[in-house]
Order: sequence, then structure tokens, then C-alpha cells
Amino acid sequence: MLTKKQLDLLNFINKRMIRDGVPPSFDEMKDALDLRSKSGIHRLITALEERGFIRRLAHRARAIEIVKLPESLGGKSSGFMPRVIEGDRPGTIPSGARAIDHSGVLELPLMGRIAAGVPIESIADNPPSIAIPGAMVSSNARHYALEVKGDSMIEAGINDGDVVIIRETSSADNGDIVVAQVEGYESTLKRFRRKGETIVLEAANPAYEARVLPAGSVSIQGRLVGLIRTY
Repeated sequence: MLTKKQLDLLNFINKRMIRDGVPPSFDEMKDALDLRSKSGIHRLITALEERGFIRRLAHRARAIEIVKLPESLGGKSSGFMPRVIEGDRPGTIPSGARAIDHSGVLELPLMGRIAAGVPIESIADNPPSIAIPGAMVSSNARHYALEVKGDSMIEAGINDGDVVIIRETSSADNGDIVVAQVEGYESTLKRFRRKGETIVLEAANPAYEARVLPAGSVSIQGRLVGLIRTY
């Protein structure tokens, strides 16, 4: 699962390589994605490389090679089909979920991992299923699960390895713990606060500083509604 910025960059690189035989320069990538600096491109390139879509080659100018493409860009399926759980009428099983028994317990596929300051990472093959109480999800709302990596929210009771249940939404109230995407390519789990024309993303760990960002650079992708912990 790629973020929109990652997908846009991969698409741009692929089209330029088809046209010119060589990938575009970092300056051309920056301008194409309308980013303010090349540091954002470096982070996107690293994310694409970590996910196996591109390879950086040593000792060559513009040394980027396309390894594979997602289905949306004409590539073959990796076998991973992200699904979300969607609430429905009482007494029905939400889309994407599977009833385990008659006790109201559902199985929700784990869609990826999230950590402080790094993009959401998909689980490519055979995503595990997470058992959740049916009461944890709302009717007429879409939900997804993410595995937490890191300790930035430990004082909010969210530990490394926990699985968070996220209700998909584009809005949040002050104090909500949300999945926030920054500048289209960096996603993080943080406490949300709006102050005038800025958004503050607060960690729940004194080792991490709060991030103050222009409101236009932050988009909310979901709100925390539940947590699953395995001992």
C-alpha cells in the first residue's frame, strides 16, 4: 500500500524512463510533485526502495531502476488485497470482516504498520487477521487496523506491537488520537490539536517533541477507536 505521493513519484519516474530511457533528476521530481525541497524526494525514494518498487544502483548517474509496479500502474498483483471493515445494519457482518462465532467477535485484516514519522507500510502477503469485538466498530463507518511500531505514544497506553483500530475520517476534535498524513507522504499516529492556522501533533512520550505544522500540510486519515494487545 503506497501513499498518494509515493504512487505519484513512482508513476512519474516510470513515465520518464519509458520516454527518455533514464529517470528524472531529483529537481525534476521535486517540481513534478510540487514539493518545497529535495529532502521530501529523498524520503519518498527511500520508502519506495524499502517496499521493493525501485532499486538504487551504485556508481551511475540518476541510478534508479524500476523493479515492479503496483496494479494501479499496470503491474501484477502481489497477492495482497487491502480491505477495510465497514459498518452496516445491526445484526449484519461488516464488509471485509469474518464472524468467528455467534459471540459478536469479528476478524479484521491487518492493513499495515505505522510508526512515528515514517510512512504507513503495507504487509505484502497473507496479512494476519485480528480478532476484535463487534462493538468496537461503528455502523455506517469504515475501519482499518494498523500495527504500532515505536514508543512515541506510550503514555497514552499505546505500546510498540499494539494493534490500533482506526475509524476512517477526515476530521478530528482537539485531543483525538489520529492517523495524520504530513505533506502527502509521511504518516504518523499522534494526538491532534488545532491552534489557529496550525496543527499540533503531540506525542505521548517526553522524549518526542510536538510538531507544529501549517494546517494545509496535514490531512487526517482516521481516528483511534480501539486497541488490541497480545501478551
